[in-house]
Amino acid sequence: MRLGVLDVGSNTVHLLVVDAHHGAHPWPAHSEKVVLRLAEQLGPDGALTEPGADSLVKAVGMAQAAAVGLGADDLIAFATSAVRDATNAVEVLARVRDETGVRLEVLPGADEARLTFLAVRRWFGWSAGRLLVLDIGGGSLEIAAGIDEDPTVAVSLPLGAGRLTRDRLRVDPDSAAPPPAEAVDELRAYVDGLLEPVVAEVTAVGWERPVATSKTFRTLARLAGAAPSGAGLWAPRRLTRAGLRQVLGFIRHIPPAQLVELEGVSAGRAHQLLAGAVVAEAVLRRLDVDALDICPWALREGVILRRLDQLGPV
Repeated sequence: MRLGVLDVGSNTVHLLVVDAHHGAHPWPAHSEKVVLRLAEQLGPDGALTEPGADSLVKAVGMAQAAAVGLGADDLIAFATSAVRDATNAVEVLARVRDETGVRLEVLPGADEARLTFLAVRRWFGWSAGRLLVLDIGGGSLEIAAGIDEDPTVAVSLPLGAGRLTRDRLRVDPDSAAPPPAEAVDELRAYVDGLLEPVVAEVTAVGWERPVATSKTFRTLARLAGAAPSGAGLWAPRRLTRAGLRQVLGFIRHIPPAQLVELEGVSAGRAHQLLAGAVVAEAVLRRLDVDALDICPWALREGVILRRLDQLGPV
């Protein structure tokens, strides 16, 4: 079947269309994304702004039309942290449904962690043993660990790169100066504080193979010397704690407007990279992880795999 997945994330609205069937590798047939940075478009009252809602409706409508044009048999549409946390989420979801015909399912943070874990488990297989899976999004950080396809522990924390950039660093994407050292240090202390309650819970489960997904981790790994995207999906990629510290050490001194000049850093996320690096460093340090494997599959693939499991063999 041809299956469309519409992921309304905190940074992008991403449509992925795959050709797949139960028990097979989902092969991408089409991918398109629009950068909206919804996590940065929440007002002081926590509501998604009217321009943010307008851009979301437009992006969903375009994606829905593209999925139909590509002959998708089904379209799974879901939203994560930015919409989940918006105080006017009910109104925004109703408007999306009324104006586009698309019903967005809002994924709870723990489910987001579970589905990402499923994708990583399927990618690496049972030989990977007990997994630790980390995912830094625009609005939240997901951590999951376990031995099965459903993790023993799955948590979501409000430590997304976009959220922290907006609320803590208050970074202007066009700024010619890096954030003050005091702001970075305060952010690090804040991240450590939110991680504190979950460290013991995750450590108690244990792991043999620590893995990371998400654009943030892929970008940090690239800056630390991992293979570029052009090397292909199956090229092994790793991020060491030592390499991450080096990356964090130099990007904290680079103005946001200049970060985009670094190889592998996208224009739409460059100003969020520092916050993402602070979160990544804190997680690896608190969990005492020396190195991570980077997995190309994440939440969208987890959603696809779960749907194919539900459909069963044809």
